[in-house]
Amino acid sequence: MNDTNAAAPARHLGGGPTAPGSAPGPTSETTRTDGHPAPHLETGDGSAALPWRRLLVHLDGSPRSAERLALARRLAGQAGATLLAMHAVTPVWAEMPMSALGDAGAGVLLQEAEAERRRGARSLYDREAMRPGAPMRWHDATELGDSGWGTATTAFGGRALCSDLVVLGQRDPEDALAWGVPADFVPTVVADSGCPVLVVPRVGHYPAIGQRVLVAWKPAREAARALATALPLLKRARHVEVAHWRESGEAHTALPADEPHTTPAALEDWLQAHGVRARHTQQGDAHADIGEQLLSLAAHVDADLLVMGCYGRSRTREWLLGGATRTVLQSMTVPVWMAH
Repeated sequence: MNDTNAAAPARHLGGGPTAPGSAPGPTSETTRTDGHPAPHLETGDGSAALPWRRLLVHLDGSPRSAERLALARRLAGQAGATLLAMHAVTPVWAEMPMSALGDAGAGVLLQEAEAERRRGARSLYDREAMRPGAPMRWHDATELGDSGWGTATTAFGGRALCSDLVVLGQRDPEDALAWGVPADFVPTVVADSGCPVLVVPRVGHYPAIGQRVLVAWKPAREAARALATALPLLKRARHVEVAHWRESGEAHTALPADEPHTTPAALEDWLQAHGVRARHTQQGDAHADIGEQLLSLAAHVDADLLVMGCYGRSRTREWLLGGATRTVLQSMTVPVWMAH
């Protein structure tokens, strides 16, 4: 770590110091030049460093992969962690009808398209690896046959089970280079991995996140899980806003609203016990789509990170998302920290 970065207080994520490392070989892990693991960084106010040791980021070959790869690496550097960059997409041939697979000419074209997609993803990784930063590893699920006849979710989801934090990209149906990523990829990984997921919007540049955080709270396990996993970020934030809505008809996960352990006062007490000072606001009744209200509030308070639960359930392999989750995933304007 150079002297300038060593002296700078790490008050926020993404824009602070990163653990220096050498550029990796084609399949190697980058390490510090002295061969030792990256240091356990301390924040400027003496609080504990981020607890993550293994971060996982999804690559699909689209240009936006470079943005989330760079952000994930900055976060890994803040935590003294290793970043695994995984290229996982549904193979081209797995999405084609059987009749097309019988055509020799079509088969050649499909193989070329698959190879080009892999080269694009690897090129993004190699460019990032040439820069100083946290240790990185490359893994190509399609090249190793991890996806098989399934989807990218199978291969990537398995690795996410053994990760501290997963970084994904918002789905962009108009990006032709992002094909091969299932429409329900993000909510499925959130629900099945058991770990927090940071979703990066399909537009914008995010050199720093976590300075001004908006938390969407309701007395439900999804919100509680998201908030608990985001505590390391909240402890570093300059401003934390917790927004409450009064809802009805969501008893499938919610605790009774009149129970004392679900009151805003109890939540404030819990956050303060963890060293987080937050501004709590009651947003009234949730008559309209809370997702739209959330995005408007995020813009109003100038939030650079939104923390919320991922609500939904799976029915015959199709994800049925809650209204707020669906709206935010479709229209997010800031990175979103989610957990299920």
